Amino acid sequence: MKLYFAPNACSLAPHIVLRELAQPFSLVRVNNQTKRTADGRDFYEINPKGYVAALELADGTVVTEGAAILQYLADLRPEAGLAPANGTLQRTHLQAQLSFIGSELHAGMSPLFNEAIAEDTKVLLRQRLAHRMEYMEQILADTGHACGDRFTVADAYLFTVLGWTERLHVDLEPFPAIGRFRQRIAQRSSVIDALRAEAESTEVI
Repeated sequence: MKLYFAPNACSLAPHIVLRELAQPFSLVRVNNQTKRTADGRDFYEINPKGYVAALELADGTVVTEGAAILQYLADLRPEAGLAPANGTLQRTHLQAQLSFIGSELHAGMSPLFNEAIAEDTKVLLRQRLAHRMEYMEQILADTGHACGDRFTVADAYLFTVLGWTERLHVDLEPFPAIGRFRQRIAQRSSVIDALRAEAESTEVI
C-alpha cells in the first residue's frame, strides 16, 4: 500500500493507524500547493479531488476520504480492535464520531487556515468550535477516548485535528480532558513514529 500524505494534514490519522496495525506501506509526500508527488506524479491523476489522504492498494485501487480509509484499514485486522465489527450498533457509534470529527471539528477548523478571512470572522468560527469542543470534552472526561473505553481509529483522527489548534489559535485551556487526551495519545509509539517519519520526509520540488 501507498499512503499519499502531506505533513501536518489529516493524512496523519491513517498514517498512525497503519503503524498501529503494523501494516506494510510506503509514504508518498504530496505538495499541497503544486499538487505534485515526491515521485514526480500529478496528484490529481491519483485523487481527482486533489487532497490527501489517499491510499493506493496493491491492485492500483485508490481509497479516498479519511473516515473511509480509517475504517478500511481497521477492517484489515479486526482482531486489533481499532473499530467495532460492521453491522453492530458500536460500529454505528464509531461512524457517528468520525462524522462529528470530520464535519464539526475538521471542517470547522479548515477556514481558519485561510489568511484571507477577516479576523472578526475567525473569532466567530473559534466560538463555534468551542461549543463543539464542549461535547468532545464531556466524551473524553467520561471514557478517555473518542469512542468507548479503548483506542480506535476515531482517536487517531481526533488527535490529528486537535494538533492544529495551536497554529490556529484555538484555545483548549477550558478543556482539561482534551489536554489529557492529547498528551496520552502523543505517547503512543505509532504516533511518535508517524510524526518522526513525516518530519524526515523529503520535500517536494
